[in-house]
Amino acid sequence: MTAPAELPITGPLVQFDADLIRRHSKQGPRYTSYPTADRFTPGFGNADYLQAVSRVRAAGATTPLSLYVHIPFCESLCYYCGCNKIITRDHNKADIYLDYLLREISMQAQLFEGMNQVEQLHFGGGTPTYLSNAQMDGLLAHMRKSFSFAPDEVGEYSIEIDPRTVDPERVHVLRAQGFNRISLGVQDFDPEVQKAVNRIQPQEQTLAVINAARDAGFRSISIDLIYGLPKQNMRTMSETLSKVIDADPDRISIYNYAHMPQLFKSQKLILEEDLPSPETKLDMLALCIERLTGAGYVYIGMDHFAKPGDDLAVAQRENRLQRNFQGYSTHAEAELVSCGVSGISAVGGTYSQNEKKLEDYYQRIDAGELPVARGLALNADDFLRRRVIQLLACDFALSMPAIEREFAIDFGTYFARELQQVQQLQEDGLLTMTAGGITVTPKGRLLIRNICMVFDRYLGMPHEIKLERMRYSKTI
Repeated sequence: MTAPAELPITGPLVQFDADLIRRHSKQGPRYTSYPTADRFTPGFGNADYLQAVSRVRAAGATTPLSLYVHIPFCESLCYYCGCNKIITRDHNKADIYLDYLLREISMQAQLFEGMNQVEQLHFGGGTPTYLSNAQMDGLLAHMRKSFSFAPDEVGEYSIEIDPRTVDPERVHVLRAQGFNRISLGVQDFDPEVQKAVNRIQPQEQTLAVINAARDAGFRSISIDLIYGLPKQNMRTMSETLSKVIDADPDRISIYNYAHMPQLFKSQKLILEEDLPSPETKLDMLALCIERLTGAGYVYIGMDHFAKPGDDLAVAQRENRLQRNFQGYSTHAEAELVSCGVSGISAVGGTYSQNEKKLEDYYQRIDAGELPVARGLALNADDFLRRRVIQLLACDFALSMPAIEREFAIDFGTYFARELQQVQQLQEDGLLTMTAGGITVTPKGRLLIRNICMVFDRYLGMPHEIKLERMRYSKTI
């Protein structure tokens, strides 16, 4: 699978070119925000966040709210995981955490009182279904008391679940509690791969959850997979893909496993000799694209696939797709308010992240203040570059005249240095550039992170180069 081959799909064209990927794949950001979260500084604190909210209120904003709630607990450790999580079987710790979480939610609700309504809610983790039904009932009741929520047919209310922590009955309870979208971590169906990453999850267990979600009336079912895990090979990948396609989810995310034990201690438990070679990983990626697009899924970008009728695919066709800290979104224009340890908010032209450690998070709330640990206020250049990167990542194209009108610049002059790099990418076949704009080619869509990196002002600064080598995963 090393020769370029155009793949039959129903959505935007994507073309796998192994040689091009070999030459261009390097470490780089995923651009769930620009500037990226590693640029946040402790100089941005609680007072800065309060000022940002005040600006939003003064402007009389009419955009809806998006809420994110972080539940950090897991009962067992998945060796590959790089998320902010706490491994414990002591569920009493969740009671303590919920007490503080409710207090933070009340603080945020007071700040946004009378403003708009919530149209998007996402529970992430950790494992949100670590919470019991009663704990989830109490948390959601408090949120509904604190905020106004759009009706079910309008709002997008999603939750990440670990199929090992729920049964079909619990899935129906989650739907009754108001969730209408569900995301399942699968990673791989092969028993040996599961054993190698300490995540034993029988296929029957996962399928029972998917079937229950359909029966319960969830509007969207999403599955997460990872390629490049220990013990994976072309046979296991093919068998997993067959099972996933048969399960018929609405969305599928396939992430490249980034082995960075220097950053994530749990990855030290993975034997490097069990990892597939870089060439095998490339073949796995080609297989994933071929099988999923052949099954009718649209390549959205950056590891994401969706059915043509899914909201993400529709938004992309209508040039409404955006990205935020949860990935691709149809609601990224909303003010994003995140609650819980390590949560990241995007409000009033600022980004802010909560304390990452429980004890620090608790201490800040006990002091009667929001637990903002660090953040960033965007400047005019950040807004401009964020817009350029957003268009490339979501639409695979941008109009230079439109950017010039929106930001009152001359594109060629402002981005003279960047356009020299764009020219090189054009010569390599990743994109085409005219006076009207930039269009990413089918070959370039798999390397969209590389293209976005051209417009990232923060990359390549002399004091940053070493850090970047440690901080980012490979673009492919």
